[in-house]
Amino acid sequence: MDLDGRLICIFGGGGFLGRYVAQELLARGARLRIAERNIKNAMHIKPLGNLGQTQFASADITKPDSVTRAVRGCDAVVNLVGVLNGDFTRIHVDGARNVAKAAAAAGCKTMVQLSAIGADTASPSRYGRSKGEGERAVLEAFPDAIILRPSIVFGREDEFINRFAAMIQMLPVVPVIGSATKFQPIFVGDVADVVAQALSQPALYAGQTFELGGPEVISMGELNRRIAAMTGRERTFVDVPDFAAKMMATVLGPLPGAPITSDQYKMLQKDNVVAPTAKGLDAFGVAPTPLAAVASGWMEKYTAHGRFGARAKAS
Repeated sequence: MDLDGRLICIFGGGGFLGRYVAQELLARGARLRIAERNIKNAMHIKPLGNLGQTQFASADITKPDSVTRAVRGCDAVVNLVGVLNGDFTRIHVDGARNVAKAAAAAGCKTMVQLSAIGADTASPSRYGRSKGEGERAVLEAFPDAIILRPSIVFGREDEFINRFAAMIQMLPVVPVIGSATKFQPIFVGDVADVVAQALSQPALYAGQTFELGGPEVISMGELNRRIAAMTGRERTFVDVPDFAAKMMATVLGPLPGAPITSDQYKMLQKDNVVAPTAKGLDAFGVAPTPLAAVASGWMEKYTAHGRFGARAKAS
């Protein structure tokens, strides 16, 4: 138990990735303080640890006073908060800066900041630009912060693989936007392992940036076709031409429920894969988990007859 007794504050600990990070840290003996705007959204974390191993703090990273209270007395801080739509600057830049400044002022020894592949202060997308500016803000306030940039993170509760699986389940003809764009999906459990390792041996990783990707690079079109195969769905896939996708993003993007926003279109213009020269999973001794190795456990619900149909077919 290499984190035995250390108190770690996790901002966004009640979310998809937060659940796995919390579970891994609790298994290594850490004490956790889960910081969420609404702590009711994080109560599912409590049964993952022993009695008294998990605390909860009501905190909003855009409100410095609440962040200061949340990190008080902590040995380390992890910031997992991020949004795919909305005020990117307020969350990814100002919020991340608030966490880093509070962690430094409180004397926390370690900080882990979750960013994303594509983070770049010169990115054409607001998302990528805000992630890059957020990294810079964090390092200015906490120079030894460890920056993690994952590609698309997948797992049972994700909003990526599940989104496409649901669409494939419903539509006989499936439009694919950005079909040629490549991703390097990484299993959520592997990201959690990296966070735990970074916190266990911070001196090895302090002030460095790491890009995290899974064992295979796959295009958006290929990913959709693989999901169809895993769920036993025969579908016709139609690759949406780039000019049509751009028009959809421009005209429909500002509307609620739009299939693609202008910012998402810009993000799809560049592959979301680990750079050849980047430090990655190897630095943490984590072996990447293939999608096929874990997806079957939760993809059954998208098959023709759900998990019962899948069992009957297997037998």
